[in-house]
Amino acid sequence: MKWDPSKYIQFGDYRDRPFFDLTGRIHAEKPHHVVDLGCGPGNLTATLARRWPHAGVLGIDSSPEMLAKAADSRGESHLAFELADIAGWMPSADTDVVVSNAALQWVPGHQDLLARWLEALKPGAWFALQVPGNFNSPSHVLMRELADSPRWTGTLNGVLRGGDSVSEPAEYLTIMLDSGCLAESWETTYQQILTGPDPVLEWVRGTAMRPVLAALTEEDAVAFQTEYAAALRTAYPRSRHGTVFPFRRIFAVARKKT
Repeated sequence: MKWDPSKYIQFGDYRDRPFFDLTGRIHAEKPHHVVDLGCGPGNLTATLARRWPHAGVLGIDSSPEMLAKAADSRGESHLAFELADIAGWMPSADTDVVVSNAALQWVPGHQDLLARWLEALKPGAWFALQVPGNFNSPSHVLMRELADSPRWTGTLNGVLRGGDSVSEPAEYLTIMLDSGCLAESWETTYQQILTGPDPVLEWVRGTAMRPVLAALTEEDAVAFQTEYAAALRTAYPRSRHGTVFPFRRIFAVARKKT
């Protein structure tokens, strides 16, 4: 699946906010090794390097396009990026902080991975994750329904995942507690005001719609988006202030007991 970094960061202020709400709950004072799993274009990874200037900060992502953009963030000598599948990653003995922001929803079975990562972390280390909690929102349900319709199911069958892509806050909390951590989990629904023509379509083009666009020809992608946009306009009507787009996110932060 090919990513478009410029499309991903189009709504940067809104997409970045959960990252800072998440990392604000990490109270590591002087970490030596910090890892950002699924770092994307690297702009947020760079903020970790600035926060902890004496730590080695590593961003990992499986998208060459994203990491090409991340090269723009390499202003810190202690900041590096690596092309890899985060599903194959394990913390090293010196890992102090792990952040995964809006990435684990792309990894089937990440709950088992999370348990293994936490077991491998050294005492005192931190793990913070954030995933979208809107798989059952109209934006995602309408996309799946259209993909399952007679016109598109032959091409798009099995391309999109549903609400089982992520867990609820309580399950992440339980995984963390069972792994010998002090932990907290919570959810936030941001009421975002999007502007412009078909703004919800523009939003999902940057993330949730990437598998669909990767599976379709250019001509079919235009036809699919035309049909999908019409359904989105009904589900998310424009008001005099813009289009209100509820944006639910799930957070969990753990610190391995010492």
